[in-house]
Amino acid sequence: MTSPAAILAVVDDPALNTDIDRVAAAAGLALVRTETPSSQRVWTSAAAVLVDTAAALRCAQRGLPRRAGVLLVAAEPGPGQWEAAVAVGAQQVLALPGQDQDLMAVLADAVEAARDGGTRGPVIAMLAGRGGAGASVFATALAQTCAESLLIDADPWGGGLDLLLGNEAQSGLRWPDLALAGGRVSYSALRDALPRRDGVSVLATSRVFSDGHSSNDVDALPLAAVIDAGSRGGVTVVCDVARQPTLAAEAALGAADLVVLLTTADVRSAAATAATARWALVSNPNVGVVVRGPAPGGLRPRDVAGIVGVPVLAAMRPEPGIEVLLERGGLRPRRRSPLRAAAREVLAVLCHNPHLEQAAEPAA
Repeated sequence: MTSPAAILAVVDDPALNTDIDRVAAAAGLALVRTETPSSQRVWTSAAAVLVDTAAALRCAQRGLPRRAGVLLVAAEPGPGQWEAAVAVGAQQVLALPGQDQDLMAVLADAVEAARDGGTRGPVIAMLAGRGGAGASVFATALAQTCAESLLIDADPWGGGLDLLLGNEAQSGLRWPDLALAGGRVSYSALRDALPRRDGVSVLATSRVFSDGHSSNDVDALPLAAVIDAGSRGGVTVVCDVARQPTLAAEAALGAADLVVLLTTADVRSAAATAATARWALVSNPNVGVVVRGPAPGGLRPRDVAGIVGVPVLAAMRPEPGIEVLLERGGLRPRRRSPLRAAAREVLAVLCHNPHLEQAAEPAA
């Protein structure tokens, strides 16, 4: 069994092993090597796991559970490496020796988190496959389906997620009020300062009027600090990401355990979502799609998956009366509503990771 503060290296390539040894020695990290993990416990108990392409495919074929902190290392990442990363659930693909410093930082954070002994909450990045697909609504439904969650509005061009929750009149911090330059943030202090409703704490943008100054810009470092605070706090973090290639969007995608794309079931939307998926996959190999009906041309979810190039996480019917609901007090999906059912299916994907199972537990 590996120590919780040890790094498990399952790497065949001798040159990569030399690079890994150098990084581990420079960071003062304990390293345990194996050709194949002898048990699921060995796989899950390490602070982080390093794999190369061949080892990643072996581990995936053995059916080892998905977990946080799996990193695929390669001399020159290409399509084969990305496919292996998706198969094993790797969070990042790092080129060695070019990204030594990045690897050192990720491993040091993983070891620190393991030593803290706390369960990290899962992070979901929500993206619209095309404009108007309803990603913000689905992000809100995801947050409401969890026992406790942090909902982060990372789209400065949206209307504010507090409107979707129905607590826009509640006092508390919005993005323009938050002065952060990165670093660590206490989740308990953040939660106490944010508007909150039914177990959902929300960091939203503010409304900007025609004669006011736009102050809703979301910078990458503060966003990363808020995401990390919620995850360290053990709650599910849902980040509604702008469909724009900004540093903040890429930071949210890179921090996510799962990137969820939402598309409607028509050919044009699926084609737009395919372009969005290609961009998202650059930052994170763990991308899936939620398909929302109706399908005017009879396009099935598996057809959408074929066009987009990522697996289907859930398929859902339209939510009855959603427009009126959002205008009158915010989103309150019924227990058996299509939105709630699809949200539960997405959260179930995260529950395959034993380190995240408690945090991703749906609300009763």
